[in-house]
Amino acid sequence: MMNRRGALSAFVSGVLGLLAAGEARAEKVDHSTITPLDPTEAIVLWPNGAPGGEGVKVEEKIVERGDPKGLKDRAQVHTRDPKLVVFRPKTPNGAAVMLIPGGGYERVVLDKEGYETARWLAGRGYTCFVLFYRMPGDGWAAGGDAPLQDAQRAIRLIRAGADGMGFSADRVAIMGFSAGGHLAANLTTRFDVETYPARDAADGLPTKPNLSALIYPVITLDPAAAHGGSRKQLLVQSDTPERVIELSPEKQVREGLSPVFQLHAADDKSVPVENSLLMFSALKAKGVPTEMHIFEEGGHGFGLRFVSGKPVAAWPNLFEAFAKRHGV
Repeated sequence: MMNRRGALSAFVSGVLGLLAAGEARAEKVDHSTITPLDPTEAIVLWPNGAPGGEGVKVEEKIVERGDPKGLKDRAQVHTRDPKLVVFRPKTPNGAAVMLIPGGGYERVVLDKEGYETARWLAGRGYTCFVLFYRMPGDGWAAGGDAPLQDAQRAIRLIRAGADGMGFSADRVAIMGFSAGGHLAANLTTRFDVETYPARDAADGLPTKPNLSALIYPVITLDPAAAHGGSRKQLLVQSDTPERVIELSPEKQVREGLSPVFQLHAADDKSVPVENSLLMFSALKAKGVPTEMHIFEEGGHGFGLRFVSGKPVAAWPNLFEAFAKRHGV
């Protein structure tokens, strides 16, 4: 049996080893947690290059945005090679979720709205895929529809790999945050718009999600309630009344859409809560199964990181209950 002095010595040696390896930073993070390693499995959406990229000159890179608590807060800017980063659960529950992080259609936020939520869902059995999508203002021929091309292609590839990854192709949900919530809503309402010519057999698979979750989403492009940055990027090639309607998901709602879960904070100063209210009203008017939660406080961009001690902390469990009720 190790005596107390020996146990203490072993503990101290272990902590010093972590510090030497750069895995624990006492001045920035809680020692009780160590940042998980990034996943290494990824699915490239367009092996021969994304469509309409002849005029694209930007360079893809990942930047560290900085977090006051020292947590990872990275973003990818100028996506050139769209992909899905895969999080496999230890015990699959037969369902999958494609996560679409936000970033104002100028970047893809990796950690807060992508990887952290994917880990939480994977811990509950969901096979998760974080989507790295292209930006409308980077010169892609499709402009505001370039992200939709990626989302359509991505959900098809997810379904193509369903059998081999332990989930059902009929139990694929999408979850979008902020501008990623707009992309999720765009896919929800315009899933069957032909945005690119077929590349392979996967492009014959359905693009309609089985369930959608819109988390503090950008929805409308009406200047009265729009998120100005996202609106500017989406309309970079064409700012006509017709295009505004086409890219405003609340204007594209129709009967027969898949169930939609919505979440917003009333004190959101970046994306007005009216975005979710407009979408909820449109869905309800067309008889689409929908559930909405508006919390008094929470702000914007909280993900799972900034919810501790607040009522909004309940949102992941509320989503899971909604998904289970609707068979996902």
